[in-house]
Amino acid sequence: MSISGAALGSGRILGRAVEFGKTHVVRPKGKHQATIVWLHGLGDNGSSWSQLLETLPLPNIKWICPTAPSQPISLFGGFPSTAWFDVVGINEDGPDDVEGLDIAAAHVANLLSNEPADIKLGVGGFSMGAGTSLYSATCFALGKYGNGNPYPINLNTVVGLSGWLPCAKTLAGKLEEEQIKNRAASLPILVCHGKGDDVVPYKFGEKSSKALISHGFKKTTFKAYSELGHYTIPQEMDELCAWLTSNLGLQG
Repeated sequence: MSISGAALGSGRILGRAVEFGKTHVVRPKGKHQATIVWLHGLGDNGSSWSQLLETLPLPNIKWICPTAPSQPISLFGGFPSTAWFDVVGINEDGPDDVEGLDIAAAHVANLLSNEPADIKLGVGGFSMGAGTSLYSATCFALGKYGNGNPYPINLNTVVGLSGWLPCAKTLAGKLEEEQIKNRAASLPILVCHGKGDDVVPYKFGEKSSKALISHGFKKTTFKAYSELGHYTIPQEMDELCAWLTSNLGLQG
């Protein structure tokens, strides 16, 4: 599937077109109660995460695992890699690729748009996939993408593992309206990070969770793992399963 700037309806990003890779779907083994789009990290693909997610004891969740488009990455000197958006560097003062983030967030929204009305919807991810997920949370609260177009999905849960919150420094003053504050306050968000992460430093996860809470995302939970690097471990997956079961009200 291809999504371009034109498809997002914004003249400011006309001309940027990306081709998404294969989407892998893990069907629920029990009664379908929730659908979560899960986003991989830089250079990865949807297949690797779908294999892990299929092993989790969450029979009521349908997982949709898309593959990011291959695009030039500034961090790699312009060398192409599968990525949800461009990254110049992992630092707090670097520019955010709002255009790329909007295209990725719109792709997630499109994948969720055909789910039945009684199904709870979520987005989660690892590393830059977590970045896209947390960005989607802000789009949901604000009711619009960074380019101003309406955000169409009612999110019920968001997860970010070993990632960061893009555009955190631009949120100040944007979440003051009552309707926006209510959406932010109602959204359960789980942020997890390892203290041994040498790719996306631990401080980015910690600061991102604090930024979310300070901007009104009151249901943000932050979990730290002392021995964890830039990967996942069974303990983290166990706690993710328990958190999703509780916050989505999954039964049987």
